[in-house]
Amino acid sequence: MTRTRSPRGEGSRLRADILAATGRLLAEKGDENAVSIRMIADAVGVTPPSIYLHFPDKDTLIEAVCEERFQQFDEALEKAAAGVHDPLEALRARGHAYVSFALENPEHYRVIFMTKHDREMSLEEMVSPGPDAAAGARAFAHLVEAVQRAVAAGVVASPNPVLTAIHLWSGFHGLVSLLISEPGFPWPDVEVLVASLLDAQEQGLVPRT
Repeated sequence: MTRTRSPRGEGSRLRADILAATGRLLAEKGDENAVSIRMIADAVGVTPPSIYLHFPDKDTLIEAVCEERFQQFDEALEKAAAGVHDPLEALRARGHAYVSFALENPEHYRVIFMTKHDREMSLEEMVSPGPDAAAGARAFAHLVEAVQRAVAAGVVASPNPVLTAIHLWSGFHGLVSLLISEPGFPWPDVEVLVASLLDAQEQGLVPRT
C-alpha cells in the first residue's frame, strides 16, 4: 500500500496515523523489539524517512504511543472516581473503570501493560512523579494517593500504601489479562467477577474490629 501524500500543512494527520499503526503493531507483536520502523512505514503506506520526519528514532515513537495510551487510561480512572466522596467506594470505582477500559480498549491495554519494554523507572519516580513525568507514573501515583486517602479516612488499614496500590493493581491486571487472552474460557458475568474481586480485596484492607 502506498499512501497518498498529505496536503501541505496536514503533517499532523500522518503523525497520528504513525502512532495508530505503531500501537496496533505493538499490541499484535507484544514486544517493541519485534516492531521495526520498516514495518511501521509499510503499515502506514510511507517510506521509513517519512517516519523520521516526525520521530527521531523508534524509542521516541514507542514512548509517544505509550504516553498517549496511558494518558487515556489515567483519565478514565480519574473520571470514574471523581465526585465519589467515600474513599473506599472511590477505590471500587477505579477497579470497575480499570476493567471497563481494558475490555473496551484491548489493544490500548496490551500496549500499556502487556508489551515488553526496555525502559526502567525507579519506584520513587513512580510514587512522586515530577511535572514532566510520564503518564504511566502519574497514573500509578494517582492510585497510591487514592489508597492514602482511604487510609487517612480510617476505612483501609495499610502500613504501606505503595504496596497496597501494587496489590490492587496486580489483582485487576491478572483478571483483565486472563479475560483478554482467554476469551474461550466460560467466564462468569464480568460485573460479577469484578465485584467479587473487589469484595475479596476489601476484606483484606478494611480495619479489623
